Amino acid sequence: MIQFSAYKEHYKDTIRLGVPIMLGQLGIIIVGFADNIMVGHHSTNELAAASFVNNFFNLAFIFGMGFSYGLTPIIGGLFAGKELKKAGETLKNSLFINFIVGILLSLCMLLLLFNIEILDQPEELMPYIVPYYILQLFSVVFAMLFNSFKQFSDGTTDTVTPMWIMLGANVLNIIGNYFLIYGKCGVPEMGLTGAGISTPPSRILTFIVFFILFLRHNKYKEYLKGFKEGVINRVNLSNLIRMGFPVGLLMGVETGSFSLSVIMMGWIGSTALAAHQVLGVITTLGFMVYYGIAAAVTIRVSAFKGRGDWLDIRRASFAGLHLIMGVAVIFVLFILAFHKNMGYLFTPEHDVVAMVALLSWSVILYQFGDGLQILFANALRGIADVKYMAYMAFFCHFGLALPIGYICGFVFDWGAIGIWCGFPVSLTTLGILLWRRFDKLYYLCAFTKSDSSFHNANTN
Repeated sequence: MIQFSAYKEHYKDTIRLGVPIMLGQLGIIIVGFADNIMVGHHSTNELAAASFVNNFFNLAFIFGMGFSYGLTPIIGGLFAGKELKKAGETLKNSLFINFIVGILLSLCMLLLLFNIEILDQPEELMPYIVPYYILQLFSVVFAMLFNSFKQFSDGTTDTVTPMWIMLGANVLNIIGNYFLIYGKCGVPEMGLTGAGISTPPSRILTFIVFFILFLRHNKYKEYLKGFKEGVINRVNLSNLIRMGFPVGLLMGVETGSFSLSVIMMGWIGSTALAAHQVLGVITTLGFMVYYGIAAAVTIRVSAFKGRGDWLDIRRASFAGLHLIMGVAVIFVLFILAFHKNMGYLFTPEHDVVAMVALLSWSVILYQFGDGLQILFANALRGIADVKYMAYMAFFCHFGLALPIGYICGFVFDWGAIGIWCGFPVSLTTLGILLWRRFDKLYYLCAFTKSDSSFHNANTN
């Protein structure tokens, strides 16, 4: 039986750190809701085109976000040790490597655009897809640079500053969408292209505002000294890559399984593509709340790891799991209550709404597995065990989700619901595997009172 009194302080500290992260991430989701509601009511074809483009750019953005996560435990350890100048130098190295990754991601997305015809999407969507796709390219690098500042701030336990910056930029994005999509106050009506024009300035603004704060605010004074005096060096860069790439791969392959599924949805037609987009936005709502809690667990676990306190590592992790499972219950009940009609928020098309209701059953089935894998992925990230989860994520998403989706969707001819059948299997399997990995490391290290067992396990 769970002794909740032992977790009371962990719940409070996790919520204190996690709520600002949640609110910042939910701001992104609100923009996604607003985008899709406005675009969907403008035309269903534009909603389907947005689904196609956003799914591929989400792959780039989420891989980049995951890559930047490698900074958080590093900064957390330096912050706990009062090595503030070193933390500033590490931020400088993070900005450099994230800029490079942002350029590489942009080039990959540009290459995909040049060969977009091989993906065999409905021809009537191409006039909407191409300009919207091009506009999204401009913001990839700036999103990566902002990620450096955000993860740096999270690592210093300041999760509030990035929250306010993100929320402010998102409000401006929504206002811009309203004017540019529908053509208000003399602005030309541009539909989906208008939504594309509104997005890059808001992402650029998040980086500029945080950079100015870092240069001028007194609380960053010691970090700024290290930032100015520090040099970009191989040791820092290798640590950031070693920590960040597996996490980026984990998050990238999960997003990739959804993004590649959108190609299969396009083979079925525009209605399936639009329904996929609607469900994608709704399910991301739950994901980002789970992530806010799990990111707070990373911050707390990295601090306990620096002190060798494995009991509190476990308690902090399982306190986060309890909170995530509670949120998952609420989210499942919400979908059960509204799944038949929630599609009308995004489109008046009855066929799309009916398909959203059908696909919702898959969403319900994978919520607990999704929460499990997010929590333990972040707990493992907090103790710097990142390779195993990357391998398992690749296996589960590409070895289970996509093949099961293809077989059920096209071999068994179940259509759109068949494509979504792979997600409950892959996410739940991954959650169980990461849970087992965390337990293994805990029992190896907690009872030997030494990190040598952890390092041995981590190199296997």
